[in-house]
Amino acid sequence: MKNENEISFDALLGANDPAPFEICNREGDTPLLLICDHASNRIPEQLNHMGLSHKELDYHIGLDIGAAGVTKYISNHLNAPAVLCNYSRLVVDCNRQPGDPTSIPKVSDGITIAANHDLTESDQVQRSEAIFWPYHHAITEVGAHLWRKGTAPALFSIHSFTPELMSRHEERPWHVSVLWKRDPRLAAPLIEILSRETGLTIGDNVPYSGWEDAYTIDLHGAAPGLPYCAIEIRQDLISDKKDEDKWGQILCDALSDIMSDRSIFNVKHY
Repeated sequence: MKNENEISFDALLGANDPAPFEICNREGDTPLLLICDHASNRIPEQLNHMGLSHKELDYHIGLDIGAAGVTKYISNHLNAPAVLCNYSRLVVDCNRQPGDPTSIPKVSDGITIAANHDLTESDQVQRSEAIFWPYHHAITEVGAHLWRKGTAPALFSIHSFTPELMSRHEERPWHVSVLWKRDPRLAAPLIEILSRETGLTIGDNVPYSGWEDAYTIDLHGAAPGLPYCAIEIRQDLISDKKDEDKWGQILCDALSDIMSDRSIFNVKHY
């Protein structure tokens, strides 16, 4: 007999829906685990586009534009494994604590997400069980597989942000931003190296902060004592494959430089 307090739910993903995550280069040997929380704007078939148009889903509210391409470029060129979420942040945001109201947004940059209103707790748990937890389990397993090869890996999370947040009339002059807290091993040299690039304005925990928007890097980087940080690239700089590859190479060069100092790979809790 089921306990009256037990939450029940039906499966969200159907036979035509892909897995909740994508793994690239699982057998890569470089001690660097790449993750991309907002890689896709895909919606489960059952949710019928969440009432949004294709144009709205292609907008930044649906995904981090360009982030998946940059992630895959780095994975391929540095021989590093990568885990990418296969569904839109509008279904469930894998970089938010389950239960946090922002994990299933009702409004995003002024656009109402009708399908996220009036959800029961079972509806919300259904989304976490279908997408959120499998994605995070995949990160844990791929990271463990890499770590078992002998070196505690660094964790690098790739995001992108808009040049302007329309709902707040907020202009964002930074070309790229590095998000971190407490552990400077990856973030500090990355900021220093990127600052050498001519004409770039580098943000240090702006417009987003590693003290606030950091569920994934906290869970998979800070908690086990790995070197970690997240990067946010302005979306107009990675709006097509050519620019994705350009920024992928910039980051490959920077990460290779940083990882040449093997001392950063020591497990350390701050």
